[in-house]
Amino acid sequence: MNNDIIAPENLVYKKPELMNDTPMHYCPGCSHGVVHKLVAEVIEEMGMEEKTVGICPVGCAVFAYRYLDIDWQEAAHGRAPALASAIKRLWPDRLVFTYQGDGDLACIGTCETIHALNRGEHIPIIFINNAIYGMTGGQMAPTTLLGQKTSTCPYGREADLHGYPLNITELASHLQGTCYVTRQSVETVAAIRQAKKAIRKAFEASMKGLGSSLVEIVSTCNSGWKLSPVEANKWMEEHMFKQYPKGDLKDTTNL
Repeated sequence: MNNDIIAPENLVYKKPELMNDTPMHYCPGCSHGVVHKLVAEVIEEMGMEEKTVGICPVGCAVFAYRYLDIDWQEAAHGRAPALASAIKRLWPDRLVFTYQGDGDLACIGTCETIHALNRGEHIPIIFINNAIYGMTGGQMAPTTLLGQKTSTCPYGREADLHGYPLNITELASHLQGTCYVTRQSVETVAAIRQAKKAIRKAFEASMKGLGSSLVEIVSTCNSGWKLSPVEANKWMEEHMFKQYPKGDLKDTTNL
């Protein structure tokens, strides 16, 4: 169908202008592409296209700069919150956010994450939690569930051997510097809409200087989990949400 003949009032979806036409490297069914779209839409709606700096370190999202036409800065593994803190302090009028996976944020970057949030840096952190190291071969992550099989715990994660899953979002909610801490997902239309609202609130809170925000997106890794995209969403709903329940954990923004 020729889109030129569709009346504007009938338009239900269009690609955000900030997203370019570069083919994504993400696996089919991956949650990253959906979250990228939401980030682009929120930046456009806020009119911050020329004043946004994204920080993406190592992991599946390392090439995020290829898909969204904003200013990007690469960071060493786990160090994105530290770099974002510096940029935001130098340019307080900029929207500065980090985009990180669970291995990056909750493992090698635990120190930077906790201290940036506790300092109340005016940065939103977007945290993609798929409970596995997706980029490097499907190894166990800090967020891997008990009993979940990975390439480095092929018989399933055991508490007495590997420790317990790290609920870093709950930890963030108890820090004095955080103003908004939430956990969302993007597996359904309703969930996507709720996730977009959460990202918008976190971005607005940072621009109002209200403190730091953490938006966790519980996600799938169908390649690492060795499931189809449909099966991965079902597995996430049946298992991930029990360990990582969705909803706002802290909100002092009044936005």
